[in-house]
Amino acid sequence: MGECEGEDDIISAANYIMKVLELKRNFTNDTRQLLADLGSQLCSMANMTETDKACEEDDDGDDGAEDLSELEYRLIRVHDKIMTWELTQSTIWDSGSDEANDYLEAVNEVRKLTVILEDSKLIKNGKGNELLRKGYDVLQTSMARLEEEFMHILVHNRVPFEPEHVSFRSNEEDVMDSVSTLSFDESIEFVAQRDSSMSVSMNINRGPVDLVHPSVIPYLKSIVKSMFDSSYDKECTQAFVSVRREALDDCLFILEVDKLSIEDVLKMEWGTLNSKIKKWMRAMKIFVRVNLASEKWLSDEILEDFQPVSSVCFVESSKASIMQLLNFGEAIAIGPHQPEKLSRILDMYEVLEELIPDIDSLFIGQSGSHVTTECRDILTRLGTCVKVTFLEFQNAVASNVSPNSFAGGGIHPLTRYVMNYVNTLSDYTETLNVLLKEEDGSHSYFQSLISVLEINLDEKARLYKEESLGHVFLMNNIHYMAEKVKGSEVRTVLGDEWIRKRNWKFQQHAMNYEMTTWSSVLSLLRDEGISHSPNSNNSISKKHLKERLQSFYVAFEDVYKVQSGWSIPDTQLREDLRISTSLKVIQAYRSFIGKHKNTLSDKRIKYSADDLENYIFDLFDGAPRSLHNSHKK
Repeated sequence: MGECEGEDDIISAANYIMKVLELKRNFTNDTRQLLADLGSQLCSMANMTETDKACEEDDDGDDGAEDLSELEYRLIRVHDKIMTWELTQSTIWDSGSDEANDYLEAVNEVRKLTVILEDSKLIKNGKGNELLRKGYDVLQTSMARLEEEFMHILVHNRVPFEPEHVSFRSNEEDVMDSVSTLSFDESIEFVAQRDSSMSVSMNINRGPVDLVHPSVIPYLKSIVKSMFDSSYDKECTQAFVSVRREALDDCLFILEVDKLSIEDVLKMEWGTLNSKIKKWMRAMKIFVRVNLASEKWLSDEILEDFQPVSSVCFVESSKASIMQLLNFGEAIAIGPHQPEKLSRILDMYEVLEELIPDIDSLFIGQSGSHVTTECRDILTRLGTCVKVTFLEFQNAVASNVSPNSFAGGGIHPLTRYVMNYVNTLSDYTETLNVLLKEEDGSHSYFQSLISVLEINLDEKARLYKEESLGHVFLMNNIHYMAEKVKGSEVRTVLGDEWIRKRNWKFQQHAMNYEMTTWSSVLSLLRDEGISHSPNSNNSISKKHLKERLQSFYVAFEDVYKVQSGWSIPDTQLREDLRISTSLKVIQAYRSFIGKHKNTLSDKRIKYSADDLENYIFDLFDGAPRSLHNSHKK
């Protein structure tokens, strides 16, 4: 009786300590650990007492009973070690590597015991079944603990992602940003100020970086091995995928990639979308070549002994994040084919095309085939979008009409828009050669686009009532086109012969301007048509001479009043035309005055040659002036 009461007292004391700990009293860690150890020892004593009692009741010659008792004893020992940790809130790894290794040894011991019991004839014994169930319970408890431990270590030992090793530099001035919210017809009314071609340069240090502190990798691998050996591989991989998927989502957040549906993208204003595309290009390169490369390395390192599973885990971890990036590309590809988007779509195409080999090397096998296939599909759609957008851009240029002439005859915004665009597109010559099927190197897509522009400009020139202003308009625009090509990469595309032809064209228009403007004016300074005095020997009538000179002044003043309001934006072209005009006009004027100086009195000479020359150098400033009632300079 006394012995039984002693056993009951031990059990009661052990249970009491366990309940106290379960109530989570405000003990210090040392006190909690001390009580846990005491409770464990009391449980062991009670269990050992029960075992001894059972052994005494069995037949001394029963070898099976002896084996069963030994297994039960071993199971009790590992049970106590594992259950002790269930009473603490700290993680095993945080308690030190020795504790972590002891725990893993206990787990491995439980697994071995369950295997022995499963394979042993002892399982037919009622006691054997009870021990096997207890072994399963302990193993399940330890696996749940290891799963929590595994996730805790992955989360709390994550290396923060700070893309400081990635330098992002853009020398672009956003040729389309200033007109980003306008339609094509509206945006050509805005003069694009950027002339240099757009380029985006990113220097990325390739190779994996640490996503988890290296010191915990061995312990993580030990947990993986223990869980896989215990047939808890599904729980282990699910935990790994869950943690790493969240980590990759955080990386996208740091890279400023928003979660957007295709509908969200399609509704977005171009100004906002333009910014999103630039962030996408930067994020895509960093995410694939840094984040995903590192993620693949981490998966292979932790799941080193389970390589097929490693690849599947990597795909499952990263699939959602890479698809988030690819879905944005798909939304751009199926969106409206607005001309101002063309260079950005080309940027996206080239970025994705460049990254496909990297993606292929990461997403291998059947598990990764969905991602690699999707990448190629979106690349094809972006390429189709480029072709359609280019053709629509060309059609928009051709169909850009106006009922009114362009004031001043300067460089039309359409010309600036198209030539800036051509300069921008010259950065993508190789890609356009492939997408627009110009493998023969003729680059006819550039030539055809500019030809459409030239035809459009000819139509616009016909809107001018003054023929000479039409020539100034074409001279300005063709000269601008030639200069833009001459000073850019487009020169290598179109060739010097193209430039020579345009130089000849704008010079012809300059000559035609002088002829249509000044021929009739200068004819007034010639003697032809002036009547002669009847009382003198072949002398010119003074009256007719004065009338002719006065007519010249009126004609000159009319030209000055009108053409001072015309515009030649290019300084050198403006000076050249002024000089050429001055040489012709001033020479004719001086010759006329000199020839008839004896006939004309000084009061009839309204302007000196220097006066007229100064007035000619007022032309083409874009500010109309008047010479009426003006004094001599």
